[in-house]
Amino acid sequence: MAKTHRTAMRPRMWRWRRNPLRRGSDIAEAWVLLLAWVFAVLGGPAAGLVTGGATWQALVRENSGRHAVEAVVSDSVTARGKGAHGTWTWATVRWRAPDGAVHTDRALMPSSASAGTRVRVWTDGQGRQTSAPLGSSAMAAQAASTGVLVAAGAAGAVLVGTGAIRVALDRRRLRQWAEEWERANPCGGRKTG
Repeated sequence: MAKTHRTAMRPRMWRWRRNPLRRGSDIAEAWVLLLAWVFAVLGGPAAGLVTGGATWQALVRENSGRHAVEAVVSDSVTARGKGAHGTWTWATVRWRAPDGAVHTDRALMPSSASAGTRVRVWTDGQGRQTSAPLGSSAMAAQAASTGVLVAAGAAGAVLVGTGAIRVALDRRRLRQWAEEWERANPCGGRKTG
């Protein structure tokens, strides 16, 4: 069994052994393949972890700048729509920012709201209306999916680049073989006989 294992490994490792048929491009290809696998296996996940962490931090910063404020519906219902949780409507709401400025915008709310109803809206640091902050599970899912995509993209880019280098090395080898064949062919391409 040990002999079978050694013979099975020979085709993969031939570029690393001394051999009179081995060319410089074979050695270059062996190093390119080794480095590509190291970068794809270690670099892809590392890029994904760094990106996932950065995405998480950006989402935490974004959420920390959002604040719930009490707003007052300033007009009657303008449009109705049936949603998954009942009937919702768009209405104009008015609120006061932390700096004292009064803001007006449209907000989606239950259709039972009427003029004068107090509702909660989310604002950013400047008092402008924004979406509600994401929950921790949604933030984790977004950070994880971004990290996985970046990891796959980085590993894929390394492997595609390696494939391009191998194609260039193969073309170079074929060119060299053609030149050597021309030098070794004493008939100059003519048929004998």
